[in-house]
Amino acid sequence: MNKNRIMAWSLGVMLAFALVARAQNKSFPAHWGAPPKIQTMDFVALPGGYGNGSSTLAKWIAQNLEKDQQKSSGAAQGVPPALFSADFEKLTTGKLPDDFLVLDGAFEIKEDGGNEFIELPGAPLETFGLLFGPAGTNDVAVSARIQSSTKGRRYPVFGVGLNGVGGYKMLVAPAKGELELFKGEERVASAKCEWKSGAWTDLCLQLRKAGSGEWRVEGKAWTAGATEPAMWMISFVEKTEPVAGRSSIWGSPFSGQPIRFDDLAVHRVKEQP
Repeated sequence: MNKNRIMAWSLGVMLAFALVARAQNKSFPAHWGAPPKIQTMDFVALPGGYGNGSSTLAKWIAQNLEKDQQKSSGAAQGVPPALFSADFEKLTTGKLPDDFLVLDGAFEIKEDGGNEFIELPGAPLETFGLLFGPAGTNDVAVSARIQSSTKGRRYPVFGVGLNGVGGYKMLVAPAKGELELFKGEERVASAKCEWKSGAWTDLCLQLRKAGSGEWRVEGKAWTAGATEPAMWMISFVEKTEPVAGRSSIWGSPFSGQPIRFDDLAVHRVKEQP
């Protein structure tokens, strides 16, 4: 890098911080962490009454406002406190936290536009997963936000799981236009599911005791920002007592494009009426 480029980059960083300082009519919440260090040199209106700043900063604010709204909505609806949660905003890029168990795959913490997430690279074209959170048996739910895209006629497959490697997996299969539920390697249920390439998808899978000798596995998936389905899209009645295991995320980058995972959480299932 020559001296002129170094000077231009340094001035850009200084201007970015100046824009942040000028932009704020009020302080950002402490739990948002630090604003993006590298920002575009434009100047736009910022959401949330934060004045004006770069479009990079606007995107960062919008993402944090959306996360805060989702958490507030969950509390208002009586969603039990999380047993585990991770949005990766306070982590540096690279290595995953020590409490994550990678089964296979080059999962890493990555950053884009001030948002940190776990990324699974677009190659090799295999199925990969990792485990996180506490081990549970039933009356537990896992949720995550996942993003990937198509390439030509090739599509990714991704999802979340409960009760360890041999437990239950709910996968979005865009090539089929379906949401699929697996017990181990056996597909036990499926439902139609719309998916938008490049958009983030919210997923939720739960396992609850439904009666004497009976457990119910239920799941749904929807485009982030859209209205969450009121009803479960997919379900399966389990007659064998589930084995304890950790929650999981899964990805098969069959499109050759990376798969990103964010906002992982494990909750106790809300008590049924």
